[in-house]
Amino acid sequence: MKLKSIGIGLLMGCMAMAFVGCGNSESSSSGTDSIKGTITASGSSALLPLAKDAAVSFKERHPDIAISLNGGGSGTGLKQVSEGSVKIGNSDVAAETKLGIEKAKELKDHRVAVVTVAPIVNKEIGDVVKSLTKQQLIDIFTGRLTNWKAVGGPDLQITLVSRPSTSGTRALFEEFGLNKNKEASNKALETDDSGTLIQNIADNKGAIGYVAFPYVMRTDKVVAVAVDGIIPSLENTYAGVYPIWGYEHMYTKGEPDAAVKAFIDYIMSDEYGDKLEKQGYGVTSKMKVTR
Repeated sequence: MKLKSIGIGLLMGCMAMAFVGCGNSESSSSGTDSIKGTITASGSSALLPLAKDAAVSFKERHPDIAISLNGGGSGTGLKQVSEGSVKIGNSDVAAETKLGIEKAKELKDHRVAVVTVAPIVNKEIGDVVKSLTKQQLIDIFTGRLTNWKAVGGPDLQITLVSRPSTSGTRALFEEFGLNKNKEASNKALETDDSGTLIQNIADNKGAIGYVAFPYVMRTDKVVAVAVDGIIPSLENTYAGVYPIWGYEHMYTKGEPDAAVKAFIDYIMSDEYGDKLEKQGYGVTSKMKVTR
């Protein structure tokens, strides 16, 4: 009887341990799915495709999280996250360049990727003009050069397709593509919607503008132009030989809540890194140079 009692005791103990183990396993497998909340973001049009792509796979893991993503330009995103109307402000530039130092101090910077910015031209121009020097780029976008024949192209007027002053892509392009010279704005064809910008260039002979490299990868409507003989590419950006690039920032007002933190962590994870590169964005840790 005594042996029987010991056997029963051992059996009960094993069963208890089994239940504890099952409980831990169930908790572990559903732990990530237990995150709930709402993620709202606005800002950079350059970062928007990445955010949308990440949101799809992130939602598969966390179906109880609602995600709302909008563009509007880096300045808009930074203003809205500073005011608290969105939880993430997406930006191509540092917050202090749009908000000022004091308001920027209230935000936490999450550098989620690297973005390359490419000059793009109408196909008719791209068939002839394969590369521009940095000085030619400056002269074109500041309005000093107004005809393509000045840079070896056809006798055709240069038409600028520009972005508004709130655009982070514009700020990035002006700093590293135009050596901090201000772009001459063409209000008639001004837009911060990269899809519209590409279409405007495709529809206007002699047109030139610039766009984040991921958009270049997804279109055959326009042609990317090299700068000083260096083509805009992820490889050349990583190597530090292509000059027009910057970090993509996701700003939060202070520390993010659990849902927002999980989303940002996912985008910055090694797991998502391959997807990030396939879209044309760079992984920050792979840069040979830093800024």
